[in-house]
Amino acid sequence: MLHGQSIHQVAMASIPEGGFFFFFPLLLVTLLFSCGLATTTTSGKVFSIEEATVYDLQHAFQRNQLTSRQLVEFYLKQIHKLNPILKGVLEINPDALAQADKADRERRTRAKAPPGSFSWLHGIPILLKDNIATKDKLNTTAGSFALLGSVVPRDAGVVTKLRKAGAVILGKATLSEWSYYRSNGAPSGWSARGGQGKNPYTMGYPCGSSSGSAISVAANLVTVSLGSETDGSILCPSNTNSVVGIKPTVGLTSRAGVVPISPRQDTIGPICRTVSDAAYVLETIAGLDFDDKATIEASKYVPKGGYAQFLKKDGLRGKRLGVLRSLFYDFGNATYLREIYEQRLNTLRRRGAVLIDNLKIDNIDAILSDPSEDIALNFEFKLSLNAYLKDLVASPVRTLADVIAFNKKHPKVEKLIEYGQDLMLEAQKTNGIGKRENQALLNMTRYSKNGFEKLMIRNKLDAVVVPGWILSRILAIGGYPGVNVPAGYDNKGKPFGISFGGLKGTEPKLIEIAYSFEQASKIRKHPPIQKLEA
Repeated sequence: MLHGQSIHQVAMASIPEGGFFFFFPLLLVTLLFSCGLATTTTSGKVFSIEEATVYDLQHAFQRNQLTSRQLVEFYLKQIHKLNPILKGVLEINPDALAQADKADRERRTRAKAPPGSFSWLHGIPILLKDNIATKDKLNTTAGSFALLGSVVPRDAGVVTKLRKAGAVILGKATLSEWSYYRSNGAPSGWSARGGQGKNPYTMGYPCGSSSGSAISVAANLVTVSLGSETDGSILCPSNTNSVVGIKPTVGLTSRAGVVPISPRQDTIGPICRTVSDAAYVLETIAGLDFDDKATIEASKYVPKGGYAQFLKKDGLRGKRLGVLRSLFYDFGNATYLREIYEQRLNTLRRRGAVLIDNLKIDNIDAILSDPSEDIALNFEFKLSLNAYLKDLVASPVRTLADVIAFNKKHPKVEKLIEYGQDLMLEAQKTNGIGKRENQALLNMTRYSKNGFEKLMIRNKLDAVVVPGWILSRILAIGGYPGVNVPAGYDNKGKPFGISFGGLKGTEPKLIEIAYSFEQASKIRKHPPIQKLEA
């Protein structure tokens, strides 16, 4: 470090103009694999890590076919090869191998421990979206240089639970900067620190702010990941990158220590390759955290025995699913997509689900045209971000106004001229909660009760089913959960998914439904990585 300069100043001085800034831990990766490290097994048997599930990996650990260190080394190698193109990983944790070694030692020490002695995520590498705080050598910046070098007071609530479970924090995933609440003009998956993330199937936009979490899981750069959603930021990248995403009921997982947009809508959830992996992650991170008051009420929804018990192949049997044809199944001239989704609905029927067809949310037009969500998010973002920044131990910025000023001072690295910061400017204009803001909040509560909840209760539905992530706004304004599962690929190889949504606390039903559909269809396929390696 240069004398008299902060980490922030040194880093800012070393950024190549327009370049991808991959913090110093990339050097660790380069050194490791220039030495020719390779994944082997302790028993001499062949074990394929690529596409392996958490269940597969835990059994490989138990059978001495694999160690956590070897698993982390495999992912570091994958990141070294593919991340310069995909840009799904922002930073690597320099302590990841040490954490893996610790997990290996714990397993050796308790080799004769009965099954279930370790959590499902013990020794499993996980990537965290870069708005989830870690009190370690990693940065937490929401993808912006404005927070580079800031010091968080503590681990985020979900990170505390992950560490307790023995998970390996592999690093931070890229995202749409400030969780896509800086500008409407920026492309999804872009941040100043991370550059432009790429969908590994199409090399196009990855969608949603939890983009790096989805990219990295899809391309086998990590086993599992965490994302956050305010409106679509888990469901959309999961849909577009052919992975599974669970948007939990708001408050089911702690948001404490997460760079916020809206305490009313923000939720933290898993992005994984399979429903079972997502259930294991949700089981680990769900529950009470006194640093997030919303978890006090929502903890009543956490089932005794966790979420893995709902991984049932016959989970669709007898489930009543509402099919929202109007609006949500309008494919225009895309007859291929229409045919595929009809096939997926038939899969649900064959597995024993009862489909209630041609349903409509009574007030859907009002919900989609009303500006209430935008009004609320603007004032919530300013208030909650200011509170988060104020709580930091050290930070170059302390308010939203400071962030706006930082972007103006560093227009080139933050691409201010290209992308602007219109959302931040609108949020900064707000002045607390007045009559207009209160009316917006009341509108959304009324829409949810008289719309989605009325539909679910009147038709005695366990869930609704829609193509892709287009139900996200309905789920967002009501704090409801949703699950996206891979549903297919178009004739150009572009992935698309199918989403199931339900009332608050219905994650057990949604997991049963999603898992049963996944096992019946088994659609997901590995992205054409060989093209990237050529």
